[in-house]
Amino acid sequence: MKSSPAELISEAKSSTQNSKMKRAVSVLDFILRLIAVVATLASAIAMGTTDESLPFFTQFIRFRAEYDDLPTLRLFVVASAFASGYLILSLPLSILHITRSSARRTRVILIILDMVMLTSLTAASSAAAAIVYLAHKGNAKANWFAFCQQYDSFCERISGSLIGSFIAIPLFIMLILFSALVLSKR
Repeated sequence: MKSSPAELISEAKSSTQNSKMKRAVSVLDFILRLIAVVATLASAIAMGTTDESLPFFTQFIRFRAEYDDLPTLRLFVVASAFASGYLILSLPLSILHITRSSARRTRVILIILDMVMLTSLTAASSAAAAIVYLAHKGNAKANWFAFCQQYDSFCERISGSLIGSFIAIPLFIMLILFSALVLSKR
């Protein structure tokens, strides 16, 4: 019933190592959240500020391309902005996990919300990537022409804005895995 001194020392060492591991993972969680904030926010800003005008015969008649002409790109901006807002709001909880490594409920909440953000960002990014592909290549069977031949800078900006979201997606996956790792270590 009574533990020997060697067992008590062994338990204390494993508890200290476990606490250090949780703190290290919490610091990594915070850093990954900061990187994901930058990626999603830059992605939303780049897409949301994309537009281009081309003259048509005269200077007074212009063709204009904006991101909100396509509802899928509008969804992408909303999902990226929503994900970056969530990540900013989750930073205090991440700091809490650094100071209190034993916080379990908040980690479970973050795992659930991270999964929601992961799925919404993945869906919006994939849909936007499909539209960007159509903009670059077109579809002869559907009689859609590739309008990126005319709107060069517009297409470069919308293609570039996808990079930030496709960086944030693996970061969300790592955040979920790290939180699950910490929860599995008692």
